[in-house]
Amino acid sequence: MPPPTASVPGALSENATFSDAAENIHIRLTYDSLSLSTTADLVRSPSAGVIVLFLGTTRDTFSDLPVMTLSYGCYVPLCLRMLAMIAREIKKKHNLYGIALTHRLGEVGVGEESVHIAVSSKHRKEAWLAGEEALEEVKKRAEIWKREVFQDGSAWRSNRDGERGVRV
Repeated sequence: MPPPTASVPGALSENATFSDAAENIHIRLTYDSLSLSTTADLVRSPSAGVIVLFLGTTRDTFSDLPVMTLSYGCYVPLCLRMLAMIAREIKKKHNLYGIALTHRLGEVGVGEESVHIAVSSKHRKEAWLAGEEALEEVKKRAEIWKREVFQDGSAWRSNRDGERGVRV
């Protein structure tokens, strides 16, 4: 079971970013609400024919249990480094013009967005594939923990787990 964010060394209570302007790679971990237009603008290019956006939102149930809220945490330096590595790999593999990975930290209410992924490319097929692969790699490799708060208690789990986590 991962510890709460506040007790993790290197876990910050403010926003953290990594940007490589030359490569058009943008990573952000934030406690703020996410902005669709801000995320899209990060990858905008006059050479791109398409921008694909993925918005992950908090749904109101998990395994038929009512969800009150989710809370995300991570070890920020490690998470930024891993997200940048994922972004570089995806950008190179799919020949993208730009990629942005943004993840919320802290409490995210039902209906609110917790993750944005934006990719820009010359053609839509590469962009669709890159966006989906980026999401799967983030869920598989980034150490982001999620605390699910239900009406009858809460559970921590790794962001990649597809099953209900351990009660706390």
